[in-house]
Amino acid sequence: MGSESNFSTSDQSSTSPLGGILSAILPGLGHLVRGYPIHMIWVLMVGGLLGVCTWVLGAVGGPGAGWFFGMLIILPWWCLQAYQAYLPTPQGQWATLHLAWKRAHDIRYLGGLFLLTAFTDLYIILANPDYLLTVFCTKPTGIPGLLVKAQSPALHIAIGYGFLTLRRWALFVFLVYAGFGFLNATSNFACFGFGRIRTVFFISLLVFTAYVICRRDCLVTHSRSS
Repeated sequence: MGSESNFSTSDQSSTSPLGGILSAILPGLGHLVRGYPIHMIWVLMVGGLLGVCTWVLGAVGGPGAGWFFGMLIILPWWCLQAYQAYLPTPQGQWATLHLAWKRAHDIRYLGGLFLLTAFTDLYIILANPDYLLTVFCTKPTGIPGLLVKAQSPALHIAIGYGFLTLRRWALFVFLVYAGFGFLNATSNFACFGFGRIRTVFFISLLVFTAYVICRRDCLVTHSRSS
């Protein structure tokens, strides 16, 4: 609790955007430039351990397993150490994680992922205009097919913006999105079996939904205070 109070009483003007940018480019670089070599060493040690885990998972479970671990663990850690280098006085990684948790930056991070997914969806749709999205065991064509494809980036943009700005309505939109995803995935399982992509999507959606429900107070509380 002492480290948290230090963070909250720190002058925001003394934060280091340069440190955050440098560590976002190369983990630990911002810490080193700001004169915190011990922090840099810890960042590199944790990063090396995560890199080894990624390599082992990729060797055992294939490239998809390594990519999934990277998105779920390494990318959040990368952002966290950049945030640590941005703070007025960089603390330990656990203290930084606690601060990010208190300030709901984990929800904002999920919002960033949803926006990234939205742009990926748009690219896939524009680059492959003949691609048809499977919905409840069917592949709609024409105007219905276009609307089905458009709902994916639209929902991702809405949820991403809502999470980034900590809006209460974003929780409702996400739950609608998750409910539709669960129903669609279940029906596709019944029709086409347990494909790898469908299974990964289903597990990811299950994990994200459970996490957002556990952290729902971030959206409700911040919406009331804003």
